[in-house]
Amino acid sequence: MTDNGKIITVFGSSRPTEGHADYAEAFELGRALAEAGFAVCTGGYGGVMEAVSRGANESGARVVAVTSSFFKSRANRWANEETRMDTWQDRLFELVRIGDGFVACKGGTGTLVELAVVWEMLNKRAMEIRPFVILGEFWEPIVNRVREVEQGLGSRWSESSDPLVHQAPTPVAAAEFLAEKLMAARRHREGA
Repeated sequence: MTDNGKIITVFGSSRPTEGHADYAEAFELGRALAEAGFAVCTGGYGGVMEAVSRGANESGARVVAVTSSFFKSRANRWANEETRMDTWQDRLFELVRIGDGFVACKGGTGTLVELAVVWEMLNKRAMEIRPFVILGEFWEPIVNRVREVEQGLGSRWSESSDPLVHQAPTPVAAAEFLAEKLMAARRHREGA
C-alpha cells in the first residue's frame, strides 16, 4: 500500500466499545480507508475514533489524533501522531483543516456539531470543496430535513445543483467515493 498523501478526517461517537456493531463498522472504515491509500485523522479518543484508528493502523496507514486539553485524556494507542489543542473549538477546526475529505459516522451531539460545521463551511465556501460522506442511514433523515429548507429558495448557498454531503451504505463504499472524488479533483487541477 502506498500513502497518497491525502488524509480523511473521521467523526463519530466516543461510546461504542469493542464487540459493538458501531465499533466493528468503524474498524472496517479505517481498514477500507487505509486500503484506498489514505491516512486517517480522528479526534483521538475511544469508540468510533479508536476503532477507525485501529483499523487504519493495523492496515499500515498513518493515523493522526487531534486531542484537546479540555478533555484531559491522551490519544488512543492506535494513533501514530498526536496534535494537542488547547480548546475544544481549536480541536474541531484543526480536524477540519487537516482533512482532505470527511466521514461522519453515527454519533451524538459532538458528531452532530462536527457534521454541521463541515457542511456549513462547504456550503458557504469558507473552505474549498472537499468530499464529505455520512456513513449509513443514521444522519440521512437530518441531512434530508435540512436540505428541505435549502431547496427551492434560490439561495446562492444551497446545494441544489450539487449535494455537498454524500450518503454511503458501507465503509468500502465510503472509501471508494472519497478516492473517486479526490482523484477527479486531482485530474481537474492537473488538467487546468
